[in-house]
Amino acid sequence: MELSLSIPALLFPAISLTMLAYNARYLAIAALIRQLHQKFQETESPEVGLQVRKLRRRLSIIKNMQAVAILSFLLAVITMFLIYVELRFWANLIFGVSLLALMISLILSLVEVQLSTKALSIQLKDMDTP
Repeated sequence: MELSLSIPALLFPAISLTMLAYNARYLAIAALIRQLHQKFQETESPEVGLQVRKLRRRLSIIKNMQAVAILSFLLAVITMFLIYVELRFWANLIFGVSLLALMISLILSLVEVQLSTKALSIQLKDMDTP
């Protein structure tokens, strides 16, 4: 398959939208951590402290998701430059790494969504009726 400038350019909207979604998650969790931290300082509740630790883990995963997505974006741009200067072998190699980075970012996103869903189900468990 011949790699043209338009193929890596197709990743730009996908990565940009992914970064917006990741940033929204980050901001929501950061706001929740701030609220829970204030509540923990007032009550020193061990449950609140546990929630903050779990949110810190999710925040770390989101940070890694963002970093790998940015790397994917950067590699797609480098691919376009390599195509422009007609270094086809390196362009194909770097583009493959860019796709791999995007896949890793999406896998991390899946892990974070699973943790989020698990946390919500634990939170809502006390509302289940017998």
